[in-house]
Amino acid sequence: MTGAAQAKLEVDGRAATVDDLTYLAMGGYSHFTAMQVRDGRTRGLGFHLARLDAATRELYGEGLDGERVRELIRHALAGGPDGVTGDASVRVNVFRPEDTPGGAVRLMVSVRPPGAAPAEVVGLRAVDHQRPVAHLKHSGGFAQAYYGRLAADEGFDEALLVGPGGVVAEGAITNIGFIEGDTVVWPDAPALNGIAMQVLERELASAGVSSKRRPVFLSDLPSFDGAFVTNSRGFAAVGRIDRLELPLDAPLLATLRALAHAAPWDTV
Repeated sequence: MTGAAQAKLEVDGRAATVDDLTYLAMGGYSHFTAMQVRDGRTRGLGFHLARLDAATRELYGEGLDGERVRELIRHALAGGPDGVTGDASVRVNVFRPEDTPGGAVRLMVSVRPPGAAPAEVVGLRAVDHQRPVAHLKHSGGFAQAYYGRLAADEGFDEALLVGPGGVVAEGAITNIGFIEGDTVVWPDAPALNGIAMQVLERELASAGVSSKRRPVFLSDLPSFDGAFVTNSRGFAAVGRIDRLELPLDAPLLATLRALAHAAPWDTV
């Protein structure tokens, strides 16, 4: 395979079939996790495995063996697209075709070239939308892509999902956090507990940095000392939300960036 957009797709350790791809392409009932792998390692591996296991239990009524997941990721990494070996963007989809309701869940691992790190500072466009069943990383991200494109068309880097009454939830493909003095404030609203967010929370606790969750509204944004977003590709400060310019000089912002960059990598 050649070309940056090429991907290797395996289901349970073998090449994906047309039937496999058709089920997922037609909006099949599934969930997934996505990670950046460097030299065969990724950040927050335990969080990824816990996410997959919990969602599989909720959607299919059975657990998912983390060692099986690791083995299938390693197998897929062993011969990915040209230029991809131990460095890659990896996605693990868990599904069970509707015509085999009593069968075991299946795992599709996709391997693509590594994703680029985000810009150091990004701008967000607030949109009225919250993901359904937001605690799951599930298939069906049309709205996120739609609003993300609208934001890009208006010169922003990503959409910020906002619920009733202006309550801030999450970015379209990120988690957002706010700085209040020496404390990190995470929005308390329906949202996915992202892996990078969980890793950063762990690092904050280890470093003795205070963090808490509480409702955050668009009307609150001018009171914060800064904001940031995280996802598997990295950490970025938020320079603006709509027309509001946010401070970029908070000492805690530099601390957060350093903690995010220094977080350990786990061997797959």
